[in-house]
Amino acid sequence: MRIVLEVRRFVCVNAKCGQKTFAEQIPGFTSAYARCTDRLGTLLNVIALALAGRAGARMAAALGITAGRMGLLERVRAMPDPPYGTPRVLGVDDFAIKRGHSYATVLIDGETHRVIDVLPTREAGPLTAWLFAHPGVEVVCRDRAGAYAEGAAAGAPHARQVADRFHLWQNIGQAVEKCVAAHRSCLTVPPPATVVAESPQPSPRTATSPGDGRLAARLQAHHALVHGLLEQGMGIRAIARHLGWGRHTVQRYARAQHWRQVSPGRNRRGSSLDVHHAYLTRRITETRGRISLVTLHRELAERGWPGAYTTLRDWARHGLHQPRRTPQPPPAPMSTRKVTGWLTRRPTSLTEDEHQQLKAVLDVCPELATAHQLVRDFGDMLTQQTGVFLPAWIDEAAAADLPGLTGFARGLTNDLDAVIAGLTLRWSSGGTEGAVNRIKKIKRQLYGRAEFDLLRKMSLLS
Repeated sequence: MRIVLEVRRFVCVNAKCGQKTFAEQIPGFTSAYARCTDRLGTLLNVIALALAGRAGARMAAALGITAGRMGLLERVRAMPDPPYGTPRVLGVDDFAIKRGHSYATVLIDGETHRVIDVLPTREAGPLTAWLFAHPGVEVVCRDRAGAYAEGAAAGAPHARQVADRFHLWQNIGQAVEKCVAAHRSCLTVPPPATVVAESPQPSPRTATSPGDGRLAARLQAHHALVHGLLEQGMGIRAIARHLGWGRHTVQRYARAQHWRQVSPGRNRRGSSLDVHHAYLTRRITETRGRISLVTLHRELAERGWPGAYTTLRDWARHGLHQPRRTPQPPPAPMSTRKVTGWLTRRPTSLTEDEHQQLKAVLDVCPELATAHQLVRDFGDMLTQQTGVFLPAWIDEAAAADLPGLTGFARGLTNDLDAVIAGLTLRWSSGGTEGAVNRIKKIKRQLYGRAEFDLLRKMSLLS
């Protein structure tokens, strides 16, 4: 459809006026200096906010509208900021513009969960200035970053600061992981398993018993080296990169409790003739050992075995009494992260097998049993909002003298009022975390190349 529009042009009769002529405007249909109608401009604004540049241009083309990617982005930059009042509850959190290099701060209304502003840094100064310009904030929900605590105290000294429960639980999870890593020796306890009949012992010269020669000395040295690096806190991948070994090689040494349990890496796979062992034994018994290997090879070929005659010859030369079996590796020790998950998860979410394995660890390590009780008590305070018990919990955790947990408890005293409020009041930074996730989505939509002004506009208007 083509719209042919005729408007009047007026001439100013005032000789001192700088504007000589005026074009007639039609409110709700056209705007001054616009190259499209207001209705089309509104549609392009919606497309630009939803899909940004390139994707928005493709959608506009599919709708029969000519629009360039940069024109859509300029439309977003030209939009005015949405109006908002001073929130009663303010949520504050940071997000990365470029991870490890530059960060910004998002401010949301804690009651409506809407983004109200984005600050260019995560320092205390911009937050203090914003609070001075918007008096009336009563509650500030934040993480335990010192800059936000300082900025909130300076800009809104009468506001109640609330530490976020999510970050508190995240911090205690990191502390528990340090505690479990410090007691890694307790994790070598094998998990409870069903008792099975004892199998025949292998011959003295097997892959799990390398002997006392140069191979044994090398296995012993490598086993001691890997376990020494594990005790220093290095992971499997880090050790593999440090030594230049394969990851599976490091795992083989790490899972072995004794160096004699390390497989030397060869003769680990059985022969392809193992599946035909019963047939070969029966044929040799029937012929009393007088059957030739050529005949056996022909019969095996008829049974579908694709192997060569030399494979059968080598197999017979090394013994026909028992097929070779792959040595079963010793049970792997429980990982630090797995035990940390058992300690920090809800007990109702653990399976029966996980309960038994956790009990086996706690029975041999009283330090981890104490840590488990401290984590449960902190979780009860968090879920039941009983922050008044926090000072007593801090004293108990400090007296336990556990790696990670004791430092976490002492660090809470630096922000005690905000932490008690976070464990008592209903306010949290859940809405702020949701806003950060939406900003991350916008960053990916803009291919991580948006300038701060465009990213701010998209965050406020989306």
